[in-house]
Amino acid sequence: MKKKPLSLRIEENRLEKLKGYANLKKKTMTQLIEDWIDRLPPLPSDDCT
Repeated sequence: MKKKPLSLRIEENRLEKLKGYANLKKKTMTQLIEDWIDRLPPLPSDDCT
């Protein structure tokens, strides 16, 4: 699947926490965010009517 860039603003302390957690888990920040997104429940489909 094609990857696209994502830009966001985040407080410095949260960014440092994310970097530290990524380092601890031997993952990239991108991998952590993708893992979190993948755990979100599926969106309801529009064809339920």
